Amino acid sequence: MIDRPFGRTKERVSEVGFGAWGIGRAWWGPTKDKESLAALAEAWSAGINFYDTAFVYGDGHSEALVGRALQGKEAFIATKIPPRNWQWPATPQMPLRDAFPSEWITSCTERSLKKLNRDCVDLTQFHVWTDAWLGEDEWKKAVETLKEQGKIRFFGVSINDHDPDSALELVASGLVDSVQVIFNIFDQSPKKKLFPLCRTHNVAVIARVPFDEGSLTGTLTLETTFEGDDFRRHYFKGDNLKAAVERVEKLKGFLGPETGVSTLPELALRFILAHEEVSVVIPGMRRHEHVRQNVAVSDGKKLGSGLLTALASHAWNRNFYKGWE
Repeated sequence: MIDRPFGRTKERVSEVGFGAWGIGRAWWGPTKDKESLAALAEAWSAGINFYDTAFVYGDGHSEALVGRALQGKEAFIATKIPPRNWQWPATPQMPLRDAFPSEWITSCTERSLKKLNRDCVDLTQFHVWTDAWLGEDEWKKAVETLKEQGKIRFFGVSINDHDPDSALELVASGLVDSVQVIFNIFDQSPKKKLFPLCRTHNVAVIARVPFDEGSLTGTLTLETTFEGDDFRRHYFKGDNLKAAVERVEKLKGFLGPETGVSTLPELALRFILAHEEVSVVIPGMRRHEHVRQNVAVSDGKKLGSGLLTALASHAWNRNFYKGWE
């Protein structure tokens, strides 16, 4: 496993991390803790040392599984504080006190530490953000106090879906160690302003949703259905699934001996890792076969410049998260 610097923190993390949303037994349909724990154990054995979770992933269930699997191990663990008003995304009109008052920041951090079975979490992140809060002192003091108390080491934010420009002022302020952002073959918008700014200010980038909630794995078809509480019933509702499948089909032309890429998941991850601003990409891994496939791309092999140029033309300006019922 190849590692990369995590911004200015002087830490190095595996370039492929473990996205722990799917193991939280919420939003992604049925999952088994036994399989999740096996996947976490295999990820650790394979050299993954970065694990991204959040309280809202099953009301702390994902955090508890991560804590159980990594007990006694020196892994880099990142979690997230939900907004107190439970509203996603944050808007410039949303008062900070409604989302992240100091007492909420503190209590959520302490709750996550108990779930993770740790005295200190490496990275805590606000699960939503708007630059309208930048001038507020309350959240800054709360974060600094948690650092002084040894309960957190670093601070970051998870940027609103498909809106990388909503955290530009924060990155430039020097107040944040990392940002987590949607970045994949379809959503390449962070390359325009966010990535150059993060490079200038040495802010770590965590790339999330590398497979566009499953479409870029190439496993979805027009006949695919989603059961139970799988949120993709809404994400791919209406004509969304058809549009995604059609665009993914065009990407299959880049697979084969000429490019040296054999599968769509490999193409998706290698595209992201081709950008040096990315510190770590966090695909979901609910089963051990997912771990093996994802870890395999961390071999130092680079995509050719011609292929990267061609993939740039597949950027897709859309937001399937909007209008959920």
